Amino acid sequence: MGMSYRRYLNGARIYGCSSCKTHLATIHSMISRAFHGQHGRAYLFDGVVNVIEGEPNDRVMTTGNHTVRDIYCCKCGQTLGWKYVGFLPSTVLTSSSAYDRGGVQDRAYEASQKYKEGKFILERNLLVDVQ
Repeated sequence: MGMSYRRYLNGARIYGCSSCKTHLATIHSMISRAFHGQHGRAYLFDGVVNVIEGEPNDRVMTTGNHTVRDIYCCKCGQTLGWKYVGFLPSTVLTSSSAYDRGGVQDRAYEASQKYKEGKFILERNLLVDVQ
């Protein structure tokens, strides 16, 4: 395992980890401020840097069931938010055709939530403005 380097971002407004101020995202990668996390307001970003992704797990959220990965600061390990991996419908297809393929069930992803896949939530109370 080699040495890992942190990325430093340029821009008018940079969000960083509240514990160690490691750069995470810029205002230009923010998609929405209309989200809520465990600690209050949260922001949806198209991309973040200097994070480590945890294992995927299913969570029930206000918009439905989602598969997410918690994200952590690469320097201090503080939990910062999560990454959307996928959307799980509340009712899973259980037709006989699903069992014909060896028990694998189809997932009918809800179109209104598909835009979140691959995006990141950073909780505002866990961030600081670095610049």
